Amino acid sequence: MIAQYGYRDGSGTYYISIDTDKCDGCVDYEVAKCVEVCPAGVFEVVEEDPNDPLRDEPVAIVKEEHRNKLRFSCAQCKPASGYKVEDLPCVKACPNGAISHSW
Repeated sequence: MIAQYGYRDGSGTYYISIDTDKCDGCVDYEVAKCVEVCPAGVFEVVEEDPNDPLRDEPVAIVKEEHRNKLRFSCAQCKPASGYKVEDLPCVKACPNGAISHSW
């Protein structure tokens, strides 16, 4: 399942997508890699997936307080132009390739 966190407004579409079939909350690491590298603290790992109540494994989600301001929360990792989504710290850090951005 693809969980999408974010919003759309007059300036664009700002979503972070997490493929919950790929995300395991980085159980093999002390701290989830996306949580570790995100300077804005956008991610957290939860034991119960709010999008899939039958899931029994940890999963990364976007914190509630960032969901309606991702454009601004993620701005420090995104230069004004010339970047590739696959070069963003959270995308690069995810060992399972579960994270993507829409903008």
